[in-house]
Amino acid sequence: MGYDAAATKARILEAATREFAEYGIAGARVDRIAVSASANKRAIYDYFGDKEQLFTKVLSDACSRLSSEVPLEEGDDLAEYAVRVHDYHREHPEFLRLLMWEELYYREGPIPAEEWRTERYRRKTGIVAAAQREGRVRCDVRPDALLFMLLSLVNWATGAEQLRRVITGGMAEDELRRSLRASAVAMLAGKDV
Repeated sequence: MGYDAAATKARILEAATREFAEYGIAGARVDRIAVSASANKRAIYDYFGDKEQLFTKVLSDACSRLSSEVPLEEGDDLAEYAVRVHDYHREHPEFLRLLMWEELYYREGPIPAEEWRTERYRRKTGIVAAAQREGRVRCDVRPDALLFMLLSLVNWATGAEQLRRVITGGMAEDELRRSLRASAVAMLAGKDV
């Protein structure tokens, strides 16, 4: 059987996802990715360019998967959307790790696929704005800020497991999901609690 470029690319992306999630951009090693993917280093550079370009591809693919597997559509219950995003993060913990490494590495500069990601979030912001116009969520906060706070609630509740353990002494997953949903409902409604 001959060389299968598509299969090699897929193995490289899978190995790179694990490597970047574990070590970040600065700590990731192309040598380890090559070994893990059963590919040679040259193939990685030929297919994806340098390490930052490979990270951009990994993160862009991860963002696309999240958007496709956890869509947000007009009329959706935003608190339920938050719980669905949480569930996705629990099943795919590498996604939040990639975002955290990205935050640490790029700091103030441009981020991978920024324009494309900004456009995706603009669409979601439009859905939040529609929910505001329909009276389903609070109107005293800008829709982009409300979306950011909702996703911050989800991401921090899901990704900061050590802090959650320190504060709560440990919380069962079903209790976390209920608390997340209740907090999202209160935040979206503008209720003082």
